[in-house]
Amino acid sequence: MESPSSEGAVRGASWEWDGEAGDGGEAPGDVIGGGGDGPWLDRRRVLIGAGVLAAGAAVWAFGRSGAGDALPAPKPSRPEPTALSGPTPVWTYRGPEAMTPERLTDPPGRPVYLSKTGLQVLDPAQGTAARLLVFDPPATRDWPSDLDMLGKVVIGPDRLFTTTYEGHLEARHFTDPAADWSLPLPEELQGHQTRLSGYDRGVLYGHSWSYPHEVDSRPQSRLFALRVADRSFLWNVPTDTEEQPITPATTGANLLACVRFLGNRAELVARDAATGRQLWTAGGDEDLRWCATGPQEVYVPDGNGGVRMLRPTGEPGWTYSPARGESWRALPPVPDGPRVYVARDQGIVTCHDASTGAVLWSCRLPFLLDRRSHPVVAGRTLFVPGTAAGGVTAIHTSTGEPVWTFRDSGPGRDVWTLASDAVHLYAGHDDVLHALPLG
Repeated sequence: MESPSSEGAVRGASWEWDGEAGDGGEAPGDVIGGGGDGPWLDRRRVLIGAGVLAAGAAVWAFGRSGAGDALPAPKPSRPEPTALSGPTPVWTYRGPEAMTPERLTDPPGRPVYLSKTGLQVLDPAQGTAARLLVFDPPATRDWPSDLDMLGKVVIGPDRLFTTTYEGHLEARHFTDPAADWSLPLPEELQGHQTRLSGYDRGVLYGHSWSYPHEVDSRPQSRLFALRVADRSFLWNVPTDTEEQPITPATTGANLLACVRFLGNRAELVARDAATGRQLWTAGGDEDLRWCATGPQEVYVPDGNGGVRMLRPTGEPGWTYSPARGESWRALPPVPDGPRVYVARDQGIVTCHDASTGAVLWSCRLPFLLDRRSHPVVAGRTLFVPGTAAGGVTAIHTSTGEPVWTFRDSGPGRDVWTLASDAVHLYAGHDDVLHALPLG
């Protein structure tokens, strides 16, 4: 589940490497705090994961028979939480297994719940099942795994997108099976391994690659953009090496941000979102482990655990780094118009002027943050998720004052994940999803 937003709204974008999952019922090994470093996924394992796609892409083809049936909500696998603190939920949904929100790369227009069973679309008013988009064949026994690159699906406001091993792009509507469609990929992309990267302002972005031939050792890679309204490809361009769009992909300056893989390092590539033409490149400190885009600016790691802002021209702007004697690591920033919020692993959030980097306020949370935590802005409130035991804290964006912290007593090992629409904040972890009132 990711955060829904209205079509055409200016949204921040972020991207980061997948990480490792813990084992058993223990807290995941990548829960980090106090400046400690979690087990970040190295480049070799990412590329190995991408190579798995060649052998098993069909695992994530979506079946057509029975996929549009509305099914009753599954019976809960565990007892309901016995205690709640904070605002009272409007409704609570429990599935038979853990949801995997990290698999969803873009914001849907409805609350959704992803598990091995499939993508369960929920009624935002009542939290009942509206449609189940099933996987055929079903997911592998060890899914989900952050090392499994087959798990990525792309979400638009009202559809789920994926590609098939047979070279088609599939669009599945959240509530109307008659609105599903399938489109063959262009000839230049046929025979390649294709992965969708994200949806932004009516355009679906992706990239493809193939293993080099003996006579030509260079990678054969392409980037492409599809306008969803009329199902037309706006462009597809070759790249010298593997390159992946960041999603949501564009800034207000119509700049498409991409990450380019260069062996054991990466760099940032800025492209014209209308044509795919390369505009400029910038170095990728910390192997460009994350990147976020705002209305005009781009944010990348600064090489010291902090944040560096880049202007639309690629010129460096301000930097916010740990001071002497401090040890912390920033999560991907959350742009919000003229402001940007930077969450740090030791449980502190700072608000900055997006143009100058000046700190406007600072707020200490009642829990540490996990690198998988993704804060969400809704109206005048910033919602920051912690681990399952930590909960979710709401902060006034104007003052930095905490409003409330929501927790449940249900056991869990995942971080909370958040989404919002005009009425609700959707907060979930493990096999539970709560709808909380925004007002």
